[in-house]
Amino acid sequence: MSKFVLVYKGGGMAATEAEQQAVMAQWMGWFGELGEAMLDGGNPFGASSSVGSDGSVSAGGPAGLTGYSIVSAETLDAAASLAKGCPVLSSGGTVEVYEALEM
Repeated sequence: MSKFVLVYKGGGMAATEAEQQAVMAQWMGWFGELGEAMLDGGNPFGASSSVGSDGSVSAGGPAGLTGYSIVSAETLDAAASLAKGCPVLSSGGTVEVYEALEM
């Protein structure tokens, strides 16, 4: 089994506390569906900075990433299949899937 990082981009933040709880329930349900394949549920991202090759720092990350999770799967295709149930997709976001190579 290999590790894969699911990187979330976009999606929306629920406006009310009730909506936030409903969204959290969706995430927890999805984590439960993945079972042992979910290695680290991750976290949403907050404020960011971007550091250039010249050492300059600017506010915000140009990629617009909003969070991550780490899963275990046999192949990249299998990991991408797991990502199809991600709640960020229902709010207009996307999921990028990367294999985390062992060093």
